[in-house]
Amino acid sequence: MENHTYPKNMFLLEGLKVTQQSSYPAFILLLIIYIFTMVSNIGLILLISVERSLHQPMYILFCNLPLNDALGATVIIPRLLSDIFVASADRYINNVAMIAKLTFFAWGSAFLLVGILLGLTLSLSRCRSEIFNPFCDNASLFKLSCESVIINNIYGLTFTILLLGSSIGSVTLTYLKIAMVCVRNKNRVLNSRALQTCSTHLSVYIIMLVSGFIIIFLHRFPQWADHRKLSAILFHVVPPWLNPIIYGLQTKEIRQKIFNKFQNNKVTVR
Repeated sequence: MENHTYPKNMFLLEGLKVTQQSSYPAFILLLIIYIFTMVSNIGLILLISVERSLHQPMYILFCNLPLNDALGATVIIPRLLSDIFVASADRYINNVAMIAKLTFFAWGSAFLLVGILLGLTLSLSRCRSEIFNPFCDNASLFKLSCESVIINNIYGLTFTILLLGSSIGSVTLTYLKIAMVCVRNKNRVLNSRALQTCSTHLSVYIIMLVSGFIIIFLHRFPQWADHRKLSAILFHVVPPWLNPIIYGLQTKEIRQKIFNKFQNNKVTVR
């Protein structure tokens, strides 16, 4: 048992570890990233919603990405920002907030599988109350229990293999089919357009995949805990602000609509 005592149903969150000298630069940087993430992602959703020419299945499905990015950033970044100026001994989080954060994490993945894993996690009895992570996740909550977490680890590993396996498999299959169509099709314009769209998606997908693998890998090595925490923050902070740049500016129709909006605003101001 730990020597510390905490309020009932409360947990001590490690938060973002920064020195006093770097607290203000870290706060300003995260705040700028968060503002840009919210403005760009919500802006894309509004643009697709307002422009009738973008009311096509491809762009409607595309709205799911900025929505998930905005929700994910809101779950992580505001809490990181507030914890920067809170003493490490006062960074509490209650059960309700913790469950809400874990539920939002499940939003963009296989919700049922994540829900089962979350249920297994919350059913564990806990003999510790200090979460050694900048935010709540299942792996960190496992470490609060003094019970055997073998079943949870097996389920988590199985879930990871199924999720990543199905994801990699479906992406590979999709790109093979697109490649076959491009080979058969002699239209250079259509092939160039398909290549541009695919390269955009693939670059974002690889960033997410590599970041996820790094976090999973580093969880097995306690001596690299600080590297894992940094990777976890980057995993939830970098893609949400990078996705609108890659997708928004690389997709020709969306790029044209954005430029047209800026040009119309300039004309109106004049």
